[in-house]
Amino acid sequence: MILKSSVCALVSGGLDSCALLAHLAKSYRQVYPLFIRQGYIWEAAELRALRRFLRKAGIPHQPVTVLDAPIATIWKTHWAVTGRRVPGSRTRDEAVYLPGRNLTLLSLAASLCERHKIPAIALGSLGHNPFPDASPQFFRDFSKLSGIKVIAPFRELSKTQVVQRYRHLPLHLSLSCLRPRGDRPCGHCNKCAERIGAFRAADR
Repeated sequence: MILKSSVCALVSGGLDSCALLAHLAKSYRQVYPLFIRQGYIWEAAELRALRRFLRKAGIPHQPVTVLDAPIATIWKTHWAVTGRRVPGSRTRDEAVYLPGRNLTLLSLAASLCERHKIPAIALGSLGHNPFPDASPQFFRDFSKLSGIKVIAPFRELSKTQVVQRYRHLPLHLSLSCLRPRGDRPCGHCNKCAERIGAFRAADR
């Protein structure tokens, strides 16, 4: 198989992002992980989780780039900044929506790509994602506007399917939690419930 040149991977410390890096490494000669800090309470723990995963997984990649874009300053009283009233395990996906998040992340990634002549941005958006800035149409429109191709190779998959396909990876080192306690997940938030459910379903 002929490998493509390079891709910027928008990543967090979550299992979708970790699996995405392994997926991209099979198709691209150079994978540039990009972690963007916006001021949310889970980011420090996620970045540490991402680094632990990469050390253990042995996936070829360029050094992780970390950009600071403190947009969370406009959400000073929001649960994602304060840690208070974080959406619980029984809440719907809509409860964790952060308006403008993907638009901001992709815009910063596109600027980085333009600077370094990287032709594509990848992100780990899943099939059940209901948000308007994660739709295939949004990604196509952004690609046309920015001139940088946006790909979401997991857009047809569920989190359970991602776990099943990449169970050979140390996905237990990933972290998806809205209110981590140090480097440990809280076990009670919307993201923890989604993650726990995916692992359980994958083992059935």
